Amino acid sequence: MRVRIATYSAMPRGGAVHARCLAEALAARGHDVELWVLTMEGSGLAVGPGVATHQVPLPPVEGEALADRVDRAAATLADALRAAPAVDINHAQDLLSARALLALRADGGIPHVVRTVHHVEAFEDRFLEECQRASIQDVDRCIAVSGFWADRLQDEFGVQADVVPNGVEARRFGGCALGRDAAAARMGWPGRTVVLAVGGVQARKGSRVLLEAFARARGRLPGRPLLVVAGGDGFFADPAGVRAWEDDAARLGLVVHRGPGAPADADVARIGVVDDDDMPVLYRAADVLAFPSTREGFGLVVVEAMAAGLPVVTSDIPVLAEFLRDDADCLMTPVGDSGPLAQAIVRLVNDDELRARLTASARDTVARHTWDEAAERAEGVYAGVVDA
Repeated sequence: MRVRIATYSAMPRGGAVHARCLAEALAARGHDVELWVLTMEGSGLAVGPGVATHQVPLPPVEGEALADRVDRAAATLADALRAAPAVDINHAQDLLSARALLALRADGGIPHVVRTVHHVEAFEDRFLEECQRASIQDVDRCIAVSGFWADRLQDEFGVQADVVPNGVEARRFGGCALGRDAAAARMGWPGRTVVLAVGGVQARKGSRVLLEAFARARGRLPGRPLLVVAGGDGFFADPAGVRAWEDDAARLGLVVHRGPGAPADADVARIGVVDDDDMPVLYRAADVLAFPSTREGFGLVVVEAMAAGLPVVTSDIPVLAEFLRDDADCLMTPVGDSGPLAQAIVRLVNDDELRARLTASARDTVARHTWDEAAERAEGVYAGVVDA
């Protein structure tokens, strides 16, 4: 089967990693797969052999409104795809790539559009809200990465979605050759206790709550504690939210470093986008992953960290509770409450017995999520689309 997967971002997180890993798993199962990626934010995806990768540059426009950026990006991707040869399946990973593929379908260039819905955003802009609605209701088939979001799509949009959970590259994340100290030295924070957050500074990632929790916890943590925030702020970044986070840091007396590594006087390091190949080292160089999200499609970062042997504290949102168990393979804390989050971070850093127990149980959680199984489920969805 010839499969085209399109995604709006080359930043190596979330939907982009899902797109890459699903493409690689489908190729390993004998399909002819191509991956189309917009690269306004730069490319950090290390795509394996067997997948033809097409990067579509999107020059940044200073001061451009988000709605205008989405419209321009979708049109740019659609223009690039118009010259591409026909395939059996056109699979969008987000509302932007779905908008591009829907434009091609309207022109008669492709027969159908499949879309994976990772989660549904809350947009104030009517154009963006309509783009999101169309990308869910107007496509030919929807896939959700969790049962929670499949139920939401049915309730809110009247759309029945197939559930195809994420996998995880367990061997890659668990196979980092560096020890904890060597990994920390390579990342630029030797000898420090590190609380890691992945996903940049975003409201839905609980970034401000985590900042406050770290400020509350650091006096009870050894080794010159450091909060490391990896990842860019993303295509849908909220500058006002970032400024509020920075104001919080100043109010809490936290010194923020921007860029790779961390100087000795930094309390927080915003290290930006980490190359896909370096993610196993990043996880190995930390002591706990803090993931206090308010909205997630699945929580891919969590299972990556677990595969790397890193203890995890998450928020207790329903989508995470589908596959995680509090005090069994992770610690879960109430959404938006910095007190319990701070206490959980302190416990995970200081209690070696708890860390060992959670990471041992997490190995079973990781083993239940493979990209080959995700690709097999996707094959079933594709077959239904082609037959129809």
